Amino acid sequence: MKPLLLFLFFSFSLQLSFAQNKIPSGFCVTQNEMELFNTINSIRHDYGKKPVKLSASLSVVARTHCTDLQQNHPDTSICNLSSWSDKGKWTPCCFNSYVPKPLCMKKKPKELTPYPYYGYELVAYFQDGYNLDSLVNLWADTKEVLDMILTRGIWKEKKWVVGGVGIDSNYVAVWFGQKPDRVKQPHVCKGQKAEENHKETVTQKHYFYLIIASFNNVTDAKEALRRTKKNGFKNAGILKGEKNVRVYLDKYEGLKEASHAKSTLSPTYRDAWILKK
Repeated sequence: MKPLLLFLFFSFSLQLSFAQNKIPSGFCVTQNEMELFNTINSIRHDYGKKPVKLSASLSVVARTHCTDLQQNHPDTSICNLSSWSDKGKWTPCCFNSYVPKPLCMKKKPKELTPYPYYGYELVAYFQDGYNLDSLVNLWADTKEVLDMILTRGIWKEKKWVVGGVGIDSNYVAVWFGQKPDRVKQPHVCKGQKAEENHKETVTQKHYFYLIIASFNNVTDAKEALRRTKKNGFKNAGILKGEKNVRVYLDKYEGLKEASHAKSTLSPTYRDAWILKK
């Protein structure tokens, strides 16, 4: 089941003075959050965009929101994913398309962190828990998400400079900002430096696979591969995982190429999806 998505943007009043809120002592980003952040920059790189810098402030806001959604579930009934509960040191609000409360949303970074500038958020919900492969697949299939990440379409006047990420079980939040964060970049939890984590991600070779089927055993996968090659996909192949065996039509070095190839497929393969591996 695809995660529910909400794309929202909201501005924060510019402040001449540095806000008094402080980043929690010892704050760090998790390995999964850093991997997500590096994936965002990898996608931007594939489309010729400059990388954004990791923001401690926006990451605090992102994770705080995810934890509030996970623990307190303000996203119920008519309240959507951008809602905040009354269980924390912030202004609560039930946010929906019919009765939006922009003032509540505008105050969040200022309420929680020293970041006083405009902020833009993308929130996602995963019923079965966070999975990076599923998220990459979702982004590749959703024009609105790519437009936001790449500042195209309605976002073309924006220029992302910093970004923040947060994950808590079923929820993922990504924030972007157009101004630098004065707070020092956070390190990766468990002592691993963000620079080392980023270096590993950059140097490791990844491909984007156009997946059409998944099987429990190699025999069925090989039969599907035989039919696929017979249908003209000479570069088709098999990817073996811990729990399943996937059949792909082709593999690409960049998400842009994989997305374009997917868009040209016949209706027979309309359920194909992209896996980064």
